[in-house]
Amino acid sequence: MNFIRNFAIIAHIDHGKSTLADRLIQFCGAVDSREFRDQMLDSMDIERERGITIKAQTVRLDYKAKDGNAYQINLMDTPGHVDFAYEVSRSLAACEGSILVVDATQGVEAQTLANVYQALEHDHEIIVVLNKIDLPAADVDKVSRQIEDVIGLDCAEAIRVSAKLGVGVEETLEALVKKLPAPSGNENGPLKALLVDSWYDPYMGVVTLVRVKDGAIRSGMKIKLMAVGTTYSVEKVGVFRPKPTEISELKTGEIGYIIAGIKSVGDARVGDTITQENKPASEALPGFKPCVPVVFCSMFPVDAADYEKLKDCLTKLQLNDASFSFEPETSQALGFGFRCGFLGLLHLEVVEERLEREYNLDLVSTAPSVVYKAHLSNGNVFDVHNPADMPDPSAISFLEEPWIVAKIIVPDEYLGNVLALCEEKRGIQQELTYVGSRVLLEYQLPLNEVVYDFYDRLKSISKGYASFDYRLQGYRQNDLVKMTILVNGELVDALSMIVHRDNAEYRGRQLCERLKDLIPRHMFKIPIQAAVGGKIIARETIAAFRKDVTAKCYGGDISQKRKLLDKQKEGKKKMREIGNVKIPHGTFLAALKMNNDK
Repeated sequence: MNFIRNFAIIAHIDHGKSTLADRLIQFCGAVDSREFRDQMLDSMDIERERGITIKAQTVRLDYKAKDGNAYQINLMDTPGHVDFAYEVSRSLAACEGSILVVDATQGVEAQTLANVYQALEHDHEIIVVLNKIDLPAADVDKVSRQIEDVIGLDCAEAIRVSAKLGVGVEETLEALVKKLPAPSGNENGPLKALLVDSWYDPYMGVVTLVRVKDGAIRSGMKIKLMAVGTTYSVEKVGVFRPKPTEISELKTGEIGYIIAGIKSVGDARVGDTITQENKPASEALPGFKPCVPVVFCSMFPVDAADYEKLKDCLTKLQLNDASFSFEPETSQALGFGFRCGFLGLLHLEVVEERLEREYNLDLVSTAPSVVYKAHLSNGNVFDVHNPADMPDPSAISFLEEPWIVAKIIVPDEYLGNVLALCEEKRGIQQELTYVGSRVLLEYQLPLNEVVYDFYDRLKSISKGYASFDYRLQGYRQNDLVKMTILVNGELVDALSMIVHRDNAEYRGRQLCERLKDLIPRHMFKIPIQAAVGGKIIARETIAAFRKDVTAKCYGGDISQKRKLLDKQKEGKKKMREIGNVKIPHGTFLAALKMNNDK
């Protein structure tokens, strides 16, 4: 165990985590040059194209240090985005130390802070690496001062690296073996292993990534998942080098994978404790909590015949991602579809893109929404996932909505715009700290306002320089109402939304204006109305196509023209009563993607 080092690489998005991991893998000779490719640990096309890590990945490296000893190094490349914060926390729980990668051209960002605080909570030894020193815009001294001021880490021995050029890689490996502690644990005690991640392999079933805390795992051993209470027989034990390599056993302090005939990823929950069936551990490892979706969105196939195909595709996706959930739903406007739950907006985007790209599906999605809590007059509490499920307003005592604590780091020239945006979104300022020429803001915000259009507008008003990170805080009572949209007197359930009463009129007027531009004209006038309860709060009218019925009248008495116009008017009125408004499929999505040029 003295020659094992387990560490995670943590950083903000696009600061060079995956590139540094590539260089470490190359330096240790884990991959032949002909088999090597960039972002070696990113397995999905979306990860490569967007430059983000979605799934935590691990690799075992063998390194011969300058002190003459051979070390086993277990590297974990963790996701940087807030949506996958729980996965990051379980990955950090599997390690004793972290490499903090900071871009020398950009400095400390919001997610840098979030991930560092998580690492410190797990008592990690942190090695600071300043990346991208080869770029002309790099300012190592300024970024070092920033890290010391904001995070409080000493940067006197920070390693200067260019992961792209391979500069400073050996120094990083030497710092790993010298500064990071070796894992501790009872090699002879009952088996206790942390379940770090799980995914579905079409040939092997569910593959489970584990970190052995006490004891050892061998093939043939009967194991028990403590949170679920199910038992399995271990079929294979192995490690990633980075290719899967089968070994005889995983000992205390080691990280590897096991295959145990688990049928569903939902049974192998991240953070669970694995123990031996006939010699179980007395208590589970701390920190386990099930993943709870926080953002919901309904998905409908453009072609109703694709419903079964969409169902199959969602089932396949759920095999690989236990945090994603879905259930059938019907809509008067959009037909049959599914209500899906996600960890956040990026998670939603990734799933939607995978469905369209990997499974060739054409989808219509409703606006993302959050879970509200409706406290009824009889004392019951009802979770509202979809505005269409809202109980009768007369039966509701009050409504609660989820709030978050947001950290925003922004250059000071954009501070005024960002403050105005946060105030507009009902934000409550908690903290404002200057760090050189940048400002660290902390705000309490309603999650509903954030999933709506906050991130796009934040990036827009800061020209892309603002970074944003958040954590859920809890639920608060607010004056919330259900706003419905009526087209020609018919309720369009796909466009219903829950909004704050103060914003309802503005939001309703904006949606009506947008629908007026999107719905094609018919032979009769179409009123578009936004309503709260029985009160109409906004209205727009789409003008009818009109035939000039008086064109054949040349001069003469006006009464003849009036007679023809009145006859046409009656016909239009009758047509409006019996006519159906045909709304193109793309209209809902376009209407819900509100105009951000406010």
